[in-house]
Amino acid sequence: MTRVAVNPDLFRWARERSRIDSLVLVSRFPKLPAWENAEVQPTLKQLEDYARATHAPIGFFFLPEPPIESVPIPDFRTVAGRVVARPSPNLLDTIYACQERQSWYRDFATVTNQNPCSFVGSLTTQTPPTSAAATISRALGFDLESRRDCPTWTAALRRFIDQADAMGVLVMVSGVVFNNNRRPLEPEEFRGFALVDSLAPLVFINGADSKAAQMFTLAHELAHLWIGASALSDSTAGSTPDQAIERWCNSVAAELLVPLEPLRASLEKGEGLSDTLARLARNFKVSSLVILRRLLDAGHLESTAFRTAYAAELQRLAELRQGSGGDFYRTTTARVSRRFGRALVESTLEGRTLYRDAFRMLGISKTSTFKEFARRLDMSL
Repeated sequence: MTRVAVNPDLFRWARERSRIDSLVLVSRFPKLPAWENAEVQPTLKQLEDYARATHAPIGFFFLPEPPIESVPIPDFRTVAGRVVARPSPNLLDTIYACQERQSWYRDFATVTNQNPCSFVGSLTTQTPPTSAAATISRALGFDLESRRDCPTWTAALRRFIDQADAMGVLVMVSGVVFNNNRRPLEPEEFRGFALVDSLAPLVFINGADSKAAQMFTLAHELAHLWIGASALSDSTAGSTPDQAIERWCNSVAAELLVPLEPLRASLEKGEGLSDTLARLARNFKVSSLVILRRLLDAGHLESTAFRTAYAAELQRLAELRQGSGGDFYRTTTARVSRRFGRALVESTLEGRTLYRDAFRMLGISKTSTFKEFARRLDMSL
């Protein structure tokens, strides 16, 4: 039986990179300790299976030493003030998948003579956040008046996404890699990212994060598009990032969602904090976390009281377990964006894109699934 010579360090690298418990891997690959100790080498089949299990490109196992992987876009994430050292394979594969979709859509937009999105890169971090938020709000139509028709802030989030889509932004929301529920995305690792392109501006939102956090992430990443700066972020409404660009995007996001002057005008003397949160969340159609952040900005809360209230509200929202599952086709549309999905279906049915390429970018494997996906998109036109 032919064995494949592999540097033992690469087995350890793949195991640690995967973030899968060692006992789980050893139960599936009993010879893994022997591979790591150079006592025996795997067969090609065993190596292929191990590569799939650890989500590592098999070609990496033929390198003389473990590669140093980095995020392919500017990384503004920090943990305790330090840059995050090693990205997970789930994060990397998500970015690569979005880059492939963006590249495909850029070509599609060029062939179909679409105009570039003039808003991309139209602002700078020298633009006052209030002015920047007003500019983005006008462009999207995402103002307080438009939100009043929404019954809840989650409905306002859906409208927010639709408005960005109408502007030409590919907004992709997913909590897993492709459609693989065994590969969840961890909000603790990242909350979203923006990929700048004038023909195919893209925002990805970690759908495993709470709905309350997703609205702020969308606003934050849109700010990145407006200044033409691709980025991987983990900012939240309650954070104060170390980097100037992230602080600016946070300020713009907060002002876009809850303009400070209308907030101040809505405050009532003597009202309890819980009542204020509930009332203003209904009025502004945003999450209570964003309201808390803006109460701090308005000077209505001191920093200590804010941190205590924010932690309590996070806990309360975490206990309101969000349901999983749902309609597969609706979920897939959210994962790739409605704009991208429509374009891909159109191009594939017209014979300009191969079915196999469409399947890969959608994360599906059956023609019948693709046809039903196309039918569902047609019903929503």
